[in-house]
Amino acid sequence: KDVLIGNDFKPFYKSLQGKDLGVSTWPADKWKIGGGTMCGWIQYDPQLNLIYYGTANPAPWNENQRPGDNLWTATEFARDPDTGMAKWAYQYTPHDDFDYDEINESILIDDLQVNGQPRKALVHIGRNGYIYVIDRATGEVYSADPYETINATKGIDLKTGRPIKNEDKTPSLGKTVTDICPNADGAKDWQPSAWSPRTHLIYVPHQHLCMNWKTSEVGYIKGTPYVGATVDMYAGPGGYRGEFMAWDPVQRKKVWEIHENFPVWSGTLVTGGDVAFYGTMDRWFKAVDAKSGKVLWQMRTPSGIIGQPVSYQGNDGRQYIAILSGVGGWPGVVANAEIDPRVRNGALGFTGAMQDLPAYTSAGSTLLVFALPRQQAPQAGAPLPAASGNVEPGVNTPPDTPTNPPANTPTNTPKEQGNAPSR
Repeated sequence: KDVLIGNDFKPFYKSLQGKDLGVSTWPADKWKIGGGTMCGWIQYDPQLNLIYYGTANPAPWNENQRPGDNLWTATEFARDPDTGMAKWAYQYTPHDDFDYDEINESILIDDLQVNGQPRKALVHIGRNGYIYVIDRATGEVYSADPYETINATKGIDLKTGRPIKNEDKTPSLGKTVTDICPNADGAKDWQPSAWSPRTHLIYVPHQHLCMNWKTSEVGYIKGTPYVGATVDMYAGPGGYRGEFMAWDPVQRKKVWEIHENFPVWSGTLVTGGDVAFYGTMDRWFKAVDAKSGKVLWQMRTPSGIIGQPVSYQGNDGRQYIAILSGVGGWPGVVANAEIDPRVRNGALGFTGAMQDLPAYTSAGSTLLVFALPRQQAPQAGAPLPAASGNVEPGVNTPPDTPTNPPANTPTNTPKEQGNAPSR
């Protein structure tokens, strides 16, 4: 029986209207071991008094063992925070084939122009490769546009809200399906984007990976892996593996992009001075002009970055920027020598995409804090100060770490200028 879904639950799409769909859209009792956890971000709308969150993928990855839509996995929920009762839901990927869970953040934007009308919108940068603009009061999808290379699906049917599957990429038991995009880690993972009310752009760190996928039968044993798929991930078209981009949610298009050698797993910070910050797995912390994408400043950090940049005011009145350097998560398994990088399908297939990461970074956490001049807000285009304090870029890096990073390839933006500041 569905929990905290009652008579006031009014999803927009008919496929989500019914009783106990969290049970009936699964075979037998498979819903009990079917995944769909909530392990990501929660957003709160004080105007509508609703919280929003997404759920994870269904289990196992072998989709042949769980026919049906597998509700309520890969689903956005809107709930009353006082009672917990659901008001609406939208399933991004029914019967998820490729681990496209949707625990990523959603951005709440007031008065976003949709077809010339201001709307209270929820913008979700999906792991399935689409950026959704959704009515946050009703769950209606206004638009869903690809921001990454996608061939697993052919678009989103706005009448039903459902993805249009590409049958050529649909898995079958024992068969290897090649060149599926995006990969099982998604076009974007948990790392949060940032919205600027000044530029009216969303700044998105994400990955550019594709994969080969082979399913196999798997039995459920409590406390053991329950996957049923062998995966091999690799760089997408063009050979780069990550991207940092600016997206216009009104024009529904990419404004500028910076290609990175590795998936961009840091979060994003955009300031009132129109400067966007992000970090890379090959140890660069960067500040870019939020309007043009031009790299204003960069610094090599002791380890790869998957943390969230933050800005705060100290008790001395100065503005500070902080970032935690220290690679971890799936890439950390490779960088920290927890798994043999020669085993391409290790770490659920992520190893194949990250085999060369140990040459660029090693383990170790360091908190770096940068101080801005007193009583001075950051200005777009102005150089940022070098690190203050006892911070030595390059410490704890392996001897074979390349002295220069792979060339970034900004598209429709000026090329990078200058090198990381030296001490």
